[in-house]
Amino acid sequence: MTKEHRYLGLSYAEVEERKGRGESNEALPPMTRSLKQIFLENSLTLFNFINIVIAGFVIYTGSYKNLLFLGVIIVNTTVGIFQELRAKKNVDELALLNQAKATVIRNGQQEEVSQGEIVKNDLLMIKRGQQIVVDGQVIRTSGIECDESQLTGEADPVIKDEGDTVYSGSFVVSGNALIEATKVGKESYSSKLALEAKGEKSIYSELVQTMKKIIRILTFGIIPVGALLFLSSMLGDMTVNQAILGSTAAMIGMIPEGLVLLTTVALAVGVIRLTQKRVLVKTMGSIETLARVNILCLDKTGTLTSGELKILKTDVIGKLTPKEFGAMIGHVAHDLNEDNATGLALMKAFPVTADSWPITKTIPFSSARKWSAIEYQQKGSVVIGAPEYLFDSFNKELTERMHLATTEGLRVLAIATSQEAIIEQDLPHSLNLEGLIFLEDEIRAEAPQTLHYFMEQEVEICIISGDHPQTVAQIAKRAGVKNSDKLIDMSKVSEKINYQTLVRENRVFGRVSPEQKRSLVEALQANGMTVGMTGDGVNDILALKKADCSIVMANGSDATKGIADFVLLDSNFDSMVGVVLEGRKVVNNIQRVASLYLTKTIYSILLAALFIFISSPYPFQPIQLSPISTLTVGIPSFFLALRPNVAPIKGRFFQNVLEPAFASGLSVVIFAMGILFLGNQFGWRYEETSTVTVWMTGMVCFVALYYVSKPSNWKIMTMISLLFSLFLVLFIFFGRIFSLVSLFQWHLAVVYVPMMLGVIPLFYGLKYIAHRLLGNHHYAK
Repeated sequence: MTKEHRYLGLSYAEVEERKGRGESNEALPPMTRSLKQIFLENSLTLFNFINIVIAGFVIYTGSYKNLLFLGVIIVNTTVGIFQELRAKKNVDELALLNQAKATVIRNGQQEEVSQGEIVKNDLLMIKRGQQIVVDGQVIRTSGIECDESQLTGEADPVIKDEGDTVYSGSFVVSGNALIEATKVGKESYSSKLALEAKGEKSIYSELVQTMKKIIRILTFGIIPVGALLFLSSMLGDMTVNQAILGSTAAMIGMIPEGLVLLTTVALAVGVIRLTQKRVLVKTMGSIETLARVNILCLDKTGTLTSGELKILKTDVIGKLTPKEFGAMIGHVAHDLNEDNATGLALMKAFPVTADSWPITKTIPFSSARKWSAIEYQQKGSVVIGAPEYLFDSFNKELTERMHLATTEGLRVLAIATSQEAIIEQDLPHSLNLEGLIFLEDEIRAEAPQTLHYFMEQEVEICIISGDHPQTVAQIAKRAGVKNSDKLIDMSKVSEKINYQTLVRENRVFGRVSPEQKRSLVEALQANGMTVGMTGDGVNDILALKKADCSIVMANGSDATKGIADFVLLDSNFDSMVGVVLEGRKVVNNIQRVASLYLTKTIYSILLAALFIFISSPYPFQPIQLSPISTLTVGIPSFFLALRPNVAPIKGRFFQNVLEPAFASGLSVVIFAMGILFLGNQFGWRYEETSTVTVWMTGMVCFVALYYVSKPSNWKIMTMISLLFSLFLVLFIFFGRIFSLVSLFQWHLAVVYVPMMLGVIPLFYGLKYIAHRLLGNHHYAK
């Protein structure tokens, strides 16, 4: 800890006194749900409630074996709670590591404390890149500028002078300051904004939206259809027990009880795997979003490159000697004391000298200005920044020298002096070029391989940076980015430029302002792209918030980490591959297994609707659905949901799910009606009709299971073979338990054996029809 001589801050006794009065700040809310929420939201679901009501009716009949379906519900609920608790534990541990600290002065010493430990009247030191967490008054400032767009909607930074108020929820885009906390916790003017809307954006999840759509449809269908089926059965001279068991079987079949659970579990497992790779996932839905990203916008510094600049050489151009030039840079760099990559490189290369120069004014670096400046009482003004932002033109020799440097991927800084004063935030007049400094930013070792992977996976790469476009293009070329020659200098484009056309024709953008970064992301989205954005500095915040999915390295600013969907805690760009792969596994596998769950839903709804008008008992009892659900859906779905299926996401999730579900569901209905007709013709008993219907339903579901398991391998075939063997064993040895008669009877075999031969052609024929009706053939083309 360093000592702050001028300001003592609160004593520890004063801090404790304010805590006792309740004048302490509020900690950030946890990113995960509480234990109570997890238990309640996994247990008290609509479908669980319907199942409990159904169980009550089954108990009334006295047929207790038909309550077997409750075991599945209990197991599903337990598994869902367990996996979400595991994910919560992992995320909470990583969130604690990633939590931003505030620097306060207490007893004359600088200390780092958590946001919740700040008390009223604490002195806080804030700097560029930090988000302000309390309302406060500026005590001392070094050119601080705040982005208050979350409060006011105005994107332009606001300059803060001594005595001005700063608000929680805003973040520092330039300079540093010492502030006194005047309002903390709930007293804070914007505490709700800072705590609950800390840069959050809604995450669109097609998985979740599809599940909600299915639940919404079924909610309005299950109870009315079940009630009508019960009334129809009673009017058809069936016993009350027969009517109840038939109606409850239909209603149980309509409920895809494991589908919502499986989605949650698959996402939770994805989160757990990513946290084990030290990737902090803010929301489970963001895994799916990144999996759908088809263009990745990268900020060069800190993403493609390490962000640690190294000075290669200096060219002294003015009247100063190399020694005088170095001494001047040393003074300016250490007086500005900026902790960005450029400032740190300058301070390391140019040590501070013993003599001090009295300072009149400082203007810290800003991404919008692209320069910083300092005015001394007797030495005049010194400006450091991008050459083209300080001077309109250069002579031919300097132009060629800088062009050669940028084509080699170097960053060029111009050092200029003036005897004129700095007025407000403008450049001083009569600038004289004193020299150039050439810096190199090292490409991350893993960047070329990672970019190559994304391009192989049909994810386009777009480089958006504040550096010179030639420098950015050269870095992009060395990292292996395609079309790195398609570059544009955004400082020279008109305000009226068509951004949608711009992003169609170019993939490397240099000299981009924060507002332009956001506009480029918006244009890509308007062109139908799903945009992922990486960044680490305050100049990236606007674009990160606008992107569909945002990724920030752990060494990024507090403000960017606060709004990111993912934080790579090892600051390893290669970790993004793992994030995309996990998302693709979840989406692809859920899409496949959802078809299995909806097969049962579709045939149950159709059969229930038909049997309202048919004077015959419903062909299933509740207990007979349990082996079908368990062996053809429940068990295989958990294996299939975790397969390493990392193919690119193609979209049309709902249509892709419905296609095989429609084919298999309608196949079951056709066979069930055929069995009912033939059974009536041959004088079969209800138990015989029901047994053959259960058998043929299983055959259809196993064909559907084989289809959704593609591409199959020996493990998949072994799983399907074992499950089919269990299904057969159930009929042979446990038929009485499941209200089934023996299949080994000639008068039954003459019906179900020919039907078995027709299962595969019927399923694929109906799937072709569904493919055309749902429009998937147009999308495939």
